[in-house]
Amino acid sequence: MTKKVYNLMDWAAIEAITYSEEDHPKALLGPHEVGSQTLIQAFLPQAKSVAVRVGRSKTPVEMELADESGYYACLIKRKLPFTYTLICENEDGSTVEFADPYQFEGVITEKDAVKFNNGIHYRAYEVLGAHVMEIDGVKGTHFAVWAPNAMRVSVVGDFNMWDGRMHQMEKLWDSGIFELFIPGVEDGAVYKYEIKTKNGTILFKADPYGFGAQLRPDNASVVRDISGFVWNDEKWIAKREKTEFENEPVAIYEVHLGSWKKSEDNGFLSYREIAPELAKYVKKMGYTHIELMPVMEHPLDESWGYQVVGYYAPTSRYGTPEDFAWFMDYMHSQEIGVILDWVPAHFPRDAHGLSFFDGTHLYESEDSRRSDHPDWGTLIFDYSRPEVRNYLIASALFWVSKYHADGIRMDAVASMLYLDYGKQGGEWVPNMYGGKENLDAVELLKHLNSVFAKNARGAVVIAEESTAWPQVTGKLDEGGLGFDYKWNMGWMNDFLGYMRNDPYYRTSHYNELCFPMIYAYSEKFILPFSHDEVVHGKGSLLSMMPGTNDEKFANLKAAFGFLFTHPGKKLLFMGQDIGEFDEWNENRSVEWNLLEYADHKWVNDVCRDLVSLYKSQPALYKLDHDYNGFEWINCISANENIVVYLRKTEKADETLLVVINFENIPRKNYKIGVPFAGKYKEIFNSDAEKYGGFDFRNTRTHVSDKEECDGRENSIRIKVPPLAISIFSCTPEEPAEKVEEKAEEIKKVNKNKKEKTK
Repeated sequence: MTKKVYNLMDWAAIEAITYSEEDHPKALLGPHEVGSQTLIQAFLPQAKSVAVRVGRSKTPVEMELADESGYYACLIKRKLPFTYTLICENEDGSTVEFADPYQFEGVITEKDAVKFNNGIHYRAYEVLGAHVMEIDGVKGTHFAVWAPNAMRVSVVGDFNMWDGRMHQMEKLWDSGIFELFIPGVEDGAVYKYEIKTKNGTILFKADPYGFGAQLRPDNASVVRDISGFVWNDEKWIAKREKTEFENEPVAIYEVHLGSWKKSEDNGFLSYREIAPELAKYVKKMGYTHIELMPVMEHPLDESWGYQVVGYYAPTSRYGTPEDFAWFMDYMHSQEIGVILDWVPAHFPRDAHGLSFFDGTHLYESEDSRRSDHPDWGTLIFDYSRPEVRNYLIASALFWVSKYHADGIRMDAVASMLYLDYGKQGGEWVPNMYGGKENLDAVELLKHLNSVFAKNARGAVVIAEESTAWPQVTGKLDEGGLGFDYKWNMGWMNDFLGYMRNDPYYRTSHYNELCFPMIYAYSEKFILPFSHDEVVHGKGSLLSMMPGTNDEKFANLKAAFGFLFTHPGKKLLFMGQDIGEFDEWNENRSVEWNLLEYADHKWVNDVCRDLVSLYKSQPALYKLDHDYNGFEWINCISANENIVVYLRKTEKADETLLVVINFENIPRKNYKIGVPFAGKYKEIFNSDAEKYGGFDFRNTRTHVSDKEECDGRENSIRIKVPPLAISIFSCTPEEPAEKVEEKAEEIKKVNKNKKEKTK
């Protein structure tokens, strides 16, 4: 080595590079002006020799081996700026030429870093992670990761033979963010971050902000350019933005993509294969939305996606990110909304994931009493850390912004809100006031919902919150958490608890049927018959029903009737609308062959017609969250297991009268009070012959009599079928005189018919 070059070298710093312990490699590597010349240094431990080609020069400049570890240097007799490539001859005799990564300026600005460190970079995914781009005419990929406590971070992959010495990243200010632009790395490249911790341990981590991942059991990240997909759903998004879903029908079909339908070899269908078939079924049934159990990348199939590793990566089980975008776009073309399950409550301990990310407890608290989730064996996010909050908030927005999701359903919110969730005494730490509320999680949820409302263009946020935490859907400025909807777990548990009983014993559980109306308007509710109710030995909805086989099916049809006429938006898990006997198993398809059997087809027909009725009758959805939309007629007939209620709008002629008999005894001349004098026509009966029932129907229109019943001035007498729901449209008498005349005429006609019959 020439003496001049030798004297320019910082040998102490070079040692840090060669031992891969440097977090500011650009201080040495790459080009640095020295007077009128430029010193170029490169660390290429796999090279036999290295030369520099400046611009398009045909005569490269040989670099001198400054250190036997593979550290090279040379002086170029010109000042910056200029571009150059490195020509590397490897030990195997091959030669490669590439642009030096260390000659490029950084991409992330100090403003980006400050926003991120303060937890308010809502598009952090645009700067962190792996992004295909072009800098100074050179194509490559920019990598960035947050690892503030790492000694050194490198990008490793097939492009550098997984050698962490090759592409050591530059740490930016005090932000904890490392970045590096690597020329030549293209879409589809496989990579990880090699992290050298302060105690010298080497960790290999998938990219927390990565847009793609390998198919399990492989677990590296994959460079994915998600900017090129051409969307065709702007009309759908614009319509969604203007829609007030509170006053619209929302019927959600919950789906696990991996088991809705399997391929011929019992494998997975791709996003593109499943979309047309799923959309066809959803449209046939009339559902307004589908809800996908988590499609974010996860290592274990049996977790169903609820133990996420890649919060920005659609799972590769079903295809590429572009395939997933196509799936979403196709659903919107069929006017089907898509809600995505999302899990900000906890994450798995897999070594390649977020746990102990940079050699410290970065995403989780170092105090195991705050980080351990004993029920699920997972780790709880540290919501007190701004960068962790940023990670989660940006993730929720990402799925709406980049994949046009129509809603985010937030899983396990209760476990976020309570510090003692699933824990025994001594296993948790109280908050600063001595309480069990997780104040940091509360602030995260409020922050997320506030930002979401401003940026999501009409997409909604739904909480799966299983406790009585107040004002989950309350307004933020009134002390609420700001969610759009909450799953009504209380209604579901009470109702299914009631339905499991034989009708003989239901009498003593009648309160479980009626009690949820006490709090029905405390939140904006979705009524869920979800996957959680048909796994882990609980059986399917059909198997929960008591009685003979016929009675089981009748009970299930009545239960669906209660679901679709009760206040609240609706959610039904796949397979339940065909009356599966077996509980859900992610290793098999929905048992579609059951539709060949009459009993199951009748259940399916009932569901289809109930969804259609729900969507066509404003009384069933317009005042879902307003107490004026519901009124009890009879909620005291425990001995008969009958409930009678009204669903209403501001217009009297849109009123519906609902009668449900949860007893297996028919009532032939059952008297019920009605809201006003008028006509009452049965428009749905789950006991109809076309649904496999006894056809115990009210085939004629009933005109009310001025006879008191149920505290009402007017009443009708109807047939009440066993284990069934009957729904009547209500037409007020107007003018009263004419209705009375018609009622008298009807009475005379009926009297004459009786006399002739005699």
